[in-house]
Amino acid sequence: VSKQVLEQVLRELQPLCTSEQQFLQEFFRLGCDSVELLEVRVSTLIADLFHGLVWFLRPEEATTQLLSEIFSCLEPELRAFLDICNKVHPLGCLQVLVTLSDSVFGTWGSSSAAPSSFLRALLGNVLLLAKSNFNKCIGTLCKEMEEAKAPSRMRGGILPCVSRFQEFVAFSEEVFRTSRRRGELDKAQLRLASSVFSSISGLSSANLRVSTDMVMMENFHHIHNFLCQKDIPCLEGKKREAQQRCREHMEKFVTAYLGQPLEGLNHFFEGVKARLAQGVKDEEVSFQLAYSKQELRKVIEKYPGKEVKRALETLYRKIHKYLSPEENLLPVVWEAMEREFIRQYREFEELIQRCYAGSGIALDFTMEELLSYFNSITVSN
Repeated sequence: VSKQVLEQVLRELQPLCTSEQQFLQEFFRLGCDSVELLEVRVSTLIADLFHGLVWFLRPEEATTQLLSEIFSCLEPELRAFLDICNKVHPLGCLQVLVTLSDSVFGTWGSSSAAPSSFLRALLGNVLLLAKSNFNKCIGTLCKEMEEAKAPSRMRGGILPCVSRFQEFVAFSEEVFRTSRRRGELDKAQLRLASSVFSSISGLSSANLRVSTDMVMMENFHHIHNFLCQKDIPCLEGKKREAQQRCREHMEKFVTAYLGQPLEGLNHFFEGVKARLAQGVKDEEVSFQLAYSKQELRKVIEKYPGKEVKRALETLYRKIHKYLSPEENLLPVVWEAMEREFIRQYREFEELIQRCYAGSGIALDFTMEELLSYFNSITVSN
């Protein structure tokens, strides 16, 4: 409503100021005589009309000054109206900025309907105020997003700051949809995107009941999908960054969680790799007390195929519980889990062949069995 009222005010101001300008030029015969005579006539007329003030002005300057005196209350009233517009809607400053920008630079342009120099100057001053209000609003939003904390004991899902960013972008794109001047908006959207990314990256595990990497993964994925739908040129870089950050946190999440089904095996073979890195020869690893053939057999016995399958089923249910269904990331994450699990399995087999050659030691389940575990879990769910 405030946008429509402002547009109506601007539409009515133009003919009013134009007609008043024409009257002044005709009545005071501005533009009909030489500059020297006009300066004398105008200064005398203005001195009589406006309390003895003496002016030495050219015709266009005299016209502007006369209009400024006649419409002296106009700028304060417009400024007060802008304040009201900003209070009516939390993002009312966007609509004000677009309306004023379009009026000053777009609608009139250089056409015959262009406003008087007085009105153009006046609206230019009001536009500066609108830009200032807009920048203050964006600054406040950025600060709120950067200082935002995850809800107490959050279980996952989309963070409030991400939803707020999404709402702002959607609303601002609608407001600026027909505007040809969006430089201020582009800068604002980039500032807000940086603040949101900073807020996500600063998540503390203290307020989360689930993996921090999982929450970061979901939120960067959400932002990437949203920006893909909007196709906003100035945010292309942020879209690519969100995609990359999503991948990074997915890898961390998958690596951390896949240590759980085979935790003992992971721990054992991490120790084997550490000994190899220290310079111990392949064939000498099994002579290390903590990494002997007997110790390896003990660890492998703890992970029969049935137990591994049961552990994977538990892992799937846990991930399903905490991932947001709206993001539909479960199939993607589970596929990444399978790839990482296969990579670990092959690494374990390689280390057994290198360091325990000829011992006859092998994992309790084969690669084919492992693949069937994942397939049965996927199909049944």
